[in-house]
Amino acid sequence: MSWIDQTMVGFDTETTGVATARDRIVTAALITRTGHDVSARTWLIDPGVEIPAAATAVHGISTERARAEGQAPAEALEQIAAALAHALNAGQPVVAYNAQFDLTILEHELARHGLPSLVSRLDRGEIRPVVDPYVLDRHLDRYRKGSRKLIDLCTLYAVRVEADSLHAADADVLATLELVRALAAAYPALASVELDALHDQQISAYKDWATGFAAWLRSRGRTEDLPDPRWPLVPRLDAVDEAPEGTLFA
Repeated sequence: MSWIDQTMVGFDTETTGVATARDRIVTAALITRTGHDVSARTWLIDPGVEIPAAATAVHGISTERARAEGQAPAEALEQIAAALAHALNAGQPVVAYNAQFDLTILEHELARHGLPSLVSRLDRGEIRPVVDPYVLDRHLDRYRKGSRKLIDLCTLYAVRVEADSLHAADADVLATLELVRALAAAYPALASVELDALHDQQISAYKDWATGFAAWLRSRGRTEDLPDPRWPLVPRLDAVDEAPEGTLFA
C-alpha cells in the first residue's frame, strides 16, 4: 500500500509575522487523516505580544481575542510538539505547505519558552518524513509562471476550497491534505516513492531552488531576505549536514 493511502498528519500555523526567529505562533492546527477518517486538533495561543494589524487582517485573530481566549504559549507549544513527535516517531508523514516556515518558527518558539526542541524528541534525531506540496509542485512544474500560493495550487489541481476560509490554520491543513492527493493523481510516480526517499528528494529540490533563486536575487543587487536552502527546518545552530544530491523520482 502506498503512503498516500495511509495515515498523514497535516500541520499549519498562523503567526504574528513572517520572521521565524522573531515572530510568534497565534493559531495552529494538526489534522490526522486515515482514508476518510479525519480528526482535528486546533490551538489559539496568546503570543504574549501585540498581534500586528497586518497579521490580524490575514488570519482574523486580534490581540484582544488572543489575550481573552488563547492558551498560555508554553502549554500549547508543548502539546503541539508532543503531537508532532508522536506522529513522526510512528513514521507518519507530516504534511505542511511551505513546511520550512512552520517547523522553523515552532522550533524558535519552543526555545523561547524553555521547552525541548522538536528534533530532540524524535527517535531518529531529525524531522522526517515531511511532505510539502509547495516544494513538490515547484519542482515538478518548475517552469510554470505565476503565483504558487496555496489557493493558486488548489485552483490548478482542482481542489475544492472556500477561498475566504483559507488562512485559518485548520482550513489550510485540510486544503493541503487534499492537495497532496491531487498531486499524486497528476503525477502517479509520487505515490510509489518511499517516504524516506521522497523526503531526501525534497531536500535536494528545495536546496536547488533556493540556491538558484538567491543567485538570481544577488545578480540584481538584492542581498537581504535571501532564501535559506535548508529544508524542512532551518536549525537554530549553524551546524548542518549537506543535503543529499538527487532528482525527484529518479
